[in-house]
Amino acid sequence: MQSKFQLPSIPGLLLIVLFAAVATALSTLPFFQHLSLSPLVVGILIGIVFANTLGRYLPEEWRSGLKFCSKRILRIGIIFFGFRLTLADVAQVGLSAVALDIFIVCSTIGLGLLVGKWLNMDKETTLLTSSGSAICGAAAVLGAEATLKSEAYKTAVAVSTVVLFGTLSMFLYPVLYRAGVFDLPAQQMGIFAGSTIHEVAHVVGAGNAMGAAISDNAIIVKMIRVMMLVPVLLVIAFFVAKDVAKREGTEGQKNKIQVPWFAIMFLLVICFNSFNLLPEEVVKGIVTLDTFLLTMAMTALGAETSIDKFKKAGFKPFLLAAIIYCWLIGGGYCLARFVVPMLM
Repeated sequence: MQSKFQLPSIPGLLLIVLFAAVATALSTLPFFQHLSLSPLVVGILIGIVFANTLGRYLPEEWRSGLKFCSKRILRIGIIFFGFRLTLADVAQVGLSAVALDIFIVCSTIGLGLLVGKWLNMDKETTLLTSSGSAICGAAAVLGAEATLKSEAYKTAVAVSTVVLFGTLSMFLYPVLYRAGVFDLPAQQMGIFAGSTIHEVAHVVGAGNAMGAAISDNAIIVKMIRVMMLVPVLLVIAFFVAKDVAKREGTEGQKNKIQVPWFAIMFLLVICFNSFNLLPEEVVKGIVTLDTFLLTMAMTALGAETSIDKFKKAGFKPFLLAAIIYCWLIGGGYCLARFVVPMLM
């Protein structure tokens, strides 16, 4: 019987390290900072460009290094993501923000599943796109990908929708807020932005453009959404267990749920980080390392994604993401304006 774990190709691994380093350097340039594009997003773009140019000449034996990054390194990155959060963050914004986050996440994924079924989309792409919109953008897509064990191009398509609509939010929210369309007090505006904008980086960008009073609340509310990655992945694991087993050819074995252990470890890291046992500089170093690991994972996923696969996915994932986006803006605003004050 062949072992599940195989040593990765060192040249393939080093290639992804090089690309991730380039992505990290590029993300510090004014152009990318102005757009609040994280190294993760720059990394997947580099990977996609490589896949559709020089990638066709990549030696086959190097590809195990790419798969190692898109699978193993990805899970390690998700675990270390917990060092960005503490349980005190939850207490700081109160139960109203937590309740809104829970409702937004559940309703967004539920809406995504309904629309995906209406569009006759495959379950993996639907869940990846919906999870990315509902929780925390690319990190949620990566977490869902690791649970669903879907094809790399589906992950790349889902990440693309997050980048598109998350970037749009970063510019749209401040404009509509200053124009008086989003007529909310600072605290409620922060809750609205944090509970509906896709990426953490996009929340930071939009929040800073609207002022510190809004930004502080928005970031904390956003990080609470990130914490919801764990229960969502557990639910996904329960409902897709049969599909994953069938895809891996293990349906004849005992039909057990594959618990995403990395999600449990992610939650444990949050709990550990809440005790403030590590010096602040050490935590900052871990977060920096984690960003690089996730950039490696995103770059590797991009390097396995050709334009032909994007064409195969079609316009439906973007239509799904657009419908979800309309719900996040319209539904999220109404909830922040009329429901949150009653819970405060």
